[in-house]
Amino acid sequence: MTSAASWTSRLALVTILILPGTGLRSQEQPTRWTPEVMIQFKRVGGTEISPDGKLVAYTVSLPQLEGEKSEFLTHLWLASADGKQNYQFTFGEKSCSNPAFSPDGKYLAFSSSRGSDGKNQIWLMRLTGGEAEQLTKTKSGVASYKWSPDGKRIAYAMTDPPTEQEEKDKKEKRDMQVVDADFPLAHLYTVEVEKNEKGERATKRLTGGAFHVTSFDWSPDGKRIVFAHKIDPTADTWPSTDISQVPADSGAVTPVVAWKGSDTSPRFSPDGKWIAFASDGGDPKWASYEDLYVMPAQGGKPTRLASTPDRNFSVIGWSADSKEVYVSETDRTSVRVYAIPLSGATPRVLTPGSGNFSGASFSADGKTFSFVHQTPEIPPDVHISTLQKFQPRKLTDVNKGFPKLPMGRTEVITWKSTDGKEIEGILTYPVNYEKGRRYPLILNIHGGPAGVFTQGFTAAGTTYPLQAFAQAGYAFLRPNPRGSSGYGKDFRFANYNDWGFGDYDDDMLGVDKVIEMGVAHPDSLVVCGWSYGGFMTSFMVTKTNRFKAASVGAGVTNLMSFVGTADIPSFLPDYFLGEYWDRIETYMKHSAMFNVNKITTPTQILHGERDARVPLSQGQELYVALKRLGVKTEMIVYPRMPHGLQEPKFIVDAGNRMLQWFNKNLGRQ
Repeated sequence: MTSAASWTSRLALVTILILPGTGLRSQEQPTRWTPEVMIQFKRVGGTEISPDGKLVAYTVSLPQLEGEKSEFLTHLWLASADGKQNYQFTFGEKSCSNPAFSPDGKYLAFSSSRGSDGKNQIWLMRLTGGEAEQLTKTKSGVASYKWSPDGKRIAYAMTDPPTEQEEKDKKEKRDMQVVDADFPLAHLYTVEVEKNEKGERATKRLTGGAFHVTSFDWSPDGKRIVFAHKIDPTADTWPSTDISQVPADSGAVTPVVAWKGSDTSPRFSPDGKWIAFASDGGDPKWASYEDLYVMPAQGGKPTRLASTPDRNFSVIGWSADSKEVYVSETDRTSVRVYAIPLSGATPRVLTPGSGNFSGASFSADGKTFSFVHQTPEIPPDVHISTLQKFQPRKLTDVNKGFPKLPMGRTEVITWKSTDGKEIEGILTYPVNYEKGRRYPLILNIHGGPAGVFTQGFTAAGTTYPLQAFAQAGYAFLRPNPRGSSGYGKDFRFANYNDWGFGDYDDDMLGVDKVIEMGVAHPDSLVVCGWSYGGFMTSFMVTKTNRFKAASVGAGVTNLMSFVGTADIPSFLPDYFLGEYWDRIETYMKHSAMFNVNKITTPTQILHGERDARVPLSQGQELYVALKRLGVKTEMIVYPRMPHGLQEPKFIVDAGNRMLQWFNKNLGRQ
């Protein structure tokens, strides 16, 4: 037990019986939700349905916490569409992911670093069983891959490996770097599935040059590959994304779509007549809005199809008859799958109902699709349905052994903001909630700012372990203020040049709503959030002293220094309509650091050591200022971590530290 463990954790974990695969110890089944209990939740990845629709491959990730381990181990599972079989397909100490059936349905490919080189490679395994066979032996590992339509080749993207000179320079300590120069770029290759007479698999490079491949797709006849690419691999260059194609046996690269802005996710229709792609139409914005286009595969003018409700989707694939394109998009607090017809008709919902429907995959015959479904009370599991009529059937029970403890009830609530906008939020009540009794309230703010809180399972182990907070007697409000996705383009853009003001009103009026409902105690409020949520948390406490404690996770605290240090320097100039040197007062007005002398709230700061998105210095600036001002504070830095916590021990630690911080500053311990 770490020093940060809260009293609630100690009550639940009193034991000496080892829980399999975890390293955590318990004498009995746990009786309370805690971060330690919730981290045991098995994470379910997206689905991959076989061409005939009879099998569904999916991934399951388990935490490894024994001794020096702190990681998630992922393996492939297979479920039969008739519900009669469900079994683990891959094993071992190395993760396996990204399953893909061969077109004839006889093989399952996957990616793994299980080989002796430790690189992420493509592996093949017969569905009838046997040993997995390593297909690629690339020097820098495989980024992504796809089967050819005839199943004889696999195309993959690989980042250029270091040259001999670069390796020599690194060994001799001459490996200085010139910023924004000599990027390792991802390019396309193919590898033969069958070995040649020498017992080798022939590999061919298809692309080269000053561009970075981001996604690709085969033509149905296997003669061409269409791909999206941008000028370099850095996060800030996404608006340079265009679409080109190349012969699958190598040849000249020819442009397909070279508009201004971002043109992504090209997909051939099954009949080979069309290429679908997503585009912002030449107006790239960080808040993101895009439409779906189709163009003749042989070249011609693209046609824009009907817009989705949120205009912020991911392309999944085509219908078997080439008359519709399938996409995934957030609809208020649910994640859904839509079909966009080529006829121009309004997109139709394929997954009605409550909760989240994600990781969809469609059978080649166009009759069946698989997906993962979850609600706040029901953990994620693989489901299957016919496309003709949505009648989902559950195929798995992944978290069968997960504790079935009483949970805090969750509901969606609404309220009006100061300018009349309707705001939604997801409210989780304390475990064993008693009507008429008031409870401390945690206001949790999402990232983005174009993120969104949806109806996912609330007992999953995350940085913000929701049911552990509910178990400790907290109500938990997750608002979707202006700027959030899921509510249409205008709503998502409504916080441009306005961070910390209109969205602040949306959030605080949500707090007032929960107080008016008789659930929250007005004198027992705390606030937390990660990334943009960290920004809002740090900025909120410069504007109000209503919160008794705050926890800033990887927060943007100084808009000016953020532009100069983050890996996305164009992000804030887009949201704030100009560079900081032209709009100094605006950037100062919206930065916690230029208003930090107004903070009196005890403020905790959590940050990843290797965060390139919101650099560690953002948290350090706030911490040093609060210390010098005499405000109660603490800062926890997580080694090795990027913009989100990835190691399960750190995830547990963050939840416990926040709970301890809130309890302490509310006088609850």
